[in-house]
Amino acid sequence: MQDVHDLEVILDCRIPIIVLESHEELKALDLFIRVGRKRDKPVFQWTLTDGLQKVSFGLQLVKDSQHNEPEEVLQKIKSGAEPGFYVLCDFHHWLDDHPKNIRLLKDIAQKNTSGAITVVLLSHSLKLPPELSRLSARFKMSLPNDTQILSIIREEAKQWGQRNGDQKVKTDNDTLQKLVSNLKGLPRADIRHLVRGAIVDDGAITESDIPEVNQAKFKLMELDGILSYEYDTEQFAAVGGMENLKSWLDIRRGAFNANSSDIANGNGGNVANIDSPKGILLLGVQGGGKSLAAKSVAGMWNVPLLRLDIGALYNKFHGETERNLRESLAMAEKMSPCVLWMDEIEKGLSTDNSDSGTSQRVLGTLLTWLAEKQKPVFVVATSNDISKLPPELIRKGRLDELFFVDLPDEKTREIIFKIHLEKRELDVNNFDLAELALVAEGFTGAEIEQAIVSAVYRGLSENGNSSTDKNSDTPGQQRVVSQSLLLAELQATAPLSIVMAEKLAALRQWADERNMVRV
Repeated sequence: MQDVHDLEVILDCRIPIIVLESHEELKALDLFIRVGRKRDKPVFQWTLTDGLQKVSFGLQLVKDSQHNEPEEVLQKIKSGAEPGFYVLCDFHHWLDDHPKNIRLLKDIAQKNTSGAITVVLLSHSLKLPPELSRLSARFKMSLPNDTQILSIIREEAKQWGQRNGDQKVKTDNDTLQKLVSNLKGLPRADIRHLVRGAIVDDGAITESDIPEVNQAKFKLMELDGILSYEYDTEQFAAVGGMENLKSWLDIRRGAFNANSSDIANGNGGNVANIDSPKGILLLGVQGGGKSLAAKSVAGMWNVPLLRLDIGALYNKFHGETERNLRESLAMAEKMSPCVLWMDEIEKGLSTDNSDSGTSQRVLGTLLTWLAEKQKPVFVVATSNDISKLPPELIRKGRLDELFFVDLPDEKTREIIFKIHLEKRELDVNNFDLAELALVAEGFTGAEIEQAIVSAVYRGLSENGNSSTDKNSDTPGQQRVVSQSLLLAELQATAPLSIVMAEKLAALRQWADERNMVRV
């Protein structure tokens, strides 16, 4: 087993303190029991409730002696305890603001360079004091792969069937594979919990279970609010214009999918020495369709879409912001292949030191990850404000390409009108799209959509708030939304191109000077 091998490598280096962060306490303890048997070394476990106990015969605890307090158990280990593994559970509570415990651990480590005694600090999360960092090593247990996750799902399905008169859990192969993919990055116990929840309500694993599983997953990983799973992706059929971007993505889709499959099969990626696409930056006016484009990349490539809220990363405690980012990026890699959408990235990457350098450290962490990542995670970063973008991020090499999302031209505006009218089941043949596109000069896609929405509300209001006619098969909004009403809404709207004309001009000039590709 890989975990046993990796642990033994650390032990062969005679490192006196091992830090193991895991929610699976029993599994971690069982791992040390197996290694202990191979090396003929006993395993001791300490908890605040049971004190220090010797572990033998699986997970049965055999009373050794009463050492309930943290300082007592450290004194016992220091004063000549029996050689073996000493697994101290939840000891993070007694490291902060406890200098004597830190000193005792340091004394133990310095006295046991031969490897006779190994102290294991086992907690769900543990930050080691600097005094102990060079005397320790971190060990991380492996997470289940696709085959193991599928095995857990089948075990849970079998157990549910046995409890319910040998019924079979209903599902299909596509849904099952989606569930497996979305359970990556979780320990076995959490996978069982989520699978059980998906099955127990109706005895089936369906498409509707996937969003609920993902929401619960992110809460378990304490990334809810920072990294979220966007279940509703789009197709580029819902995006007006952006032909250059569509073509660029279509050319690279094969390389991304091929490298993703190669990595999944354990071959390391980079099929035929082709680099996997890294990502793009979409810069442009608000409401220009950048967010819709990000969703469409995931839909086009048929991979999950994760959204990273840069602003939510920030934490008042030193180092926690960078930790949040590292954990979010690690989570994205576990979910790969996927698209990672970093919306309004400038909000978290300040170019000054007004926040004591936190933004600079966040930028450094992100740039390092972009340069070194091996997993197929395609980044789509969006930005509205170029003045706050650090030059280190926007140079070629960090991301594959920078696209400028300008105001839609007349032809694209016609397409946008058609998309949003059809979305609301309005017959486009009843509208003069060319006239609408002409009047909507300077409008963004979002502003065009909002004008249609406002026209629908206005029409329904003027017709007695009746959305349907009981004597007609035609929807009420189809009858009440007319060309003239929609034109009136457009003429009553002051688009951003007028309200923020100077800022838009500066944005276009910046893009022109750098020869940015128009979408």
